[in-house]
Amino acid sequence: MLRLLIASSFLALGASCGATDAALEADAPTTLNEAEVMPAAPPVSNAMASNASADTSEVDPETLDTFRSILEDASAQDVASRSYGEIVQWVGEQLIGRPYVAGMLDAPADEMLVVDLTGFDCVLYVENVIAIARMIALGETSYDAYADGIRTLRYRDGDVAYCSRLHYFTDWILDNERRGSVQNVTASIGGEAFDKQITFMSEHRSSYRQLEDDSAYQCVIDMEGQLAGAELFYIPQERIEGAYSMLEPGDVIATATSIGGLDVTHTGFVHKGETHTGFMHASLSSNAVKISDDLEDYVQGIRSQVGIVVARPIDPR
Repeated sequence: MLRLLIASSFLALGASCGATDAALEADAPTTLNEAEVMPAAPPVSNAMASNASADTSEVDPETLDTFRSILEDASAQDVASRSYGEIVQWVGEQLIGRPYVAGMLDAPADEMLVVDLTGFDCVLYVENVIAIARMIALGETSYDAYADGIRTLRYRDGDVAYCSRLHYFTDWILDNERRGSVQNVTASIGGEAFDKQITFMSEHRSSYRQLEDDSAYQCVIDMEGQLAGAELFYIPQERIEGAYSMLEPGDVIATATSIGGLDVTHTGFVHKGETHTGFMHASLSSNAVKISDDLEDYVQGIRSQVGIVVARPIDPR
């Protein structure tokens, strides 16, 4: 029963946000730690068809209130005058305590643009924070612009379709780097080559209901084939602290994994304080968005996390 439950939860990123090797091994113990286990549906009002604009009369009230409150507070505190990384970190802080919710993108029967600030998995947290930070930096206030920012970050060429969703975070970084949203700085701050074949989704076809369709399955195979030529880098876990001086507030962190066929298992942000370089992320083990005080300690605390990949959000101004 436990294995079936785990298998049903493999979602974006090729597997669950923050999945551990313990959760993915054949003889997994009952302590799942950071593994997602049960997908949860978003409010229907937050799942918009790909050709729909974000009519705020149809948006979940809590999401709309949160969106407006963040922008109002940002204006009152003149957050836009800060560096872009500091804006990203500030936005992430406004969502601390929001619940971790798994499976939000896979709950609708058809692929839809899910826009939701009531809860997050690890990737949705990253996308929402960056989309709102961009708006603050540019002085935009439109909910449509925010929803469009989510769409652009999440889908290749902004095409809302399962085949176009950036399932692997390596693909997410590559596509968003191509469009000027982030820069992969891993190699330039001391990263080393990460020899990994990314094949998890095609090798676990039965874990994804969408891959019952042969065309969707072939699309995933083609996507994995394109990633086979990508040059990957990571900073090994024992060298993360040595890179602290080169990390900036708001840098996107992805935890590289030893799990076969998979690139990363968790995502979040660098959080810089006066006395720490921490990790700000949507954590299932805490069931909420939180700050882990020390990034290296966090990565070393999960056996399958072998290091980090770092992508720096690019200032749109």
